[in-house]
Amino acid sequence: MNSTSDIQIVLVEDDSVIRDSFQFLLNEEDGYAVTGAFANAEDAIKSVVALDPDVVLLDIQLPGISGLQALPKIKSLVPDAAIIILSVNEHQDTVFEALSKGASGYLTKNTPPQKILEAVNEVMLGGGPMSAHIAKMVVNSFQRSNESPLTRRETEILEQIAAGKTRGKIADEFFIDLETVKSHLKNIYAKLDVHSKADAIKTARINKFI
Repeated sequence: MNSTSDIQIVLVEDDSVIRDSFQFLLNEEDGYAVTGAFANAEDAIKSVVALDPDVVLLDIQLPGISGLQALPKIKSLVPDAAIIILSVNEHQDTVFEALSKGASGYLTKNTPPQKILEAVNEVMLGGGPMSAHIAKMVVNSFQRSNESPLTRRETEILEQIAAGKTRGKIADEFFIDLETVKSHLKNIYAKLDVHSKADAIKTARINKFI
């Protein structure tokens, strides 16, 4: 039986295994209660006012309305609720769009269960929990030089290259074809006046472009 003092949580996650595991995790812990669990944003939006949650755990890649589209809608319906993104998507554009639309935190789905509980507590205290990689990305974005000749997409691709990702992997993650990645790399080399991946990474890091 849920206590009225429990942190009331709504889950929006289309993967039933992940949704059920999060629901079990949170309900098993004292002080937390999942009052609604939805496989899509549309159903969550219909029910969220009646549920009046303290925290919403929201996936981004949902069938129908995406998490990013749903975020401002949910925020307008329950403005006092803290919304934490739980997603496999770590692309800079997605992270910043989510934060700009009102997300209070951003966690990757491989976040350990204890960290998810801590994140819920943190937002209740007014904090902004983020996975370490996401937090580093946000900090780096403020430390970057404003003089970079690279576009945001070129910067993202070079960051992925610097992280050891292959061109094929980058193409898959950004939902673009391999030739587009190659074209971006060619532009990066030309703008940085280099002829190799190693030199591009080195030049970009020295100049704080990544």
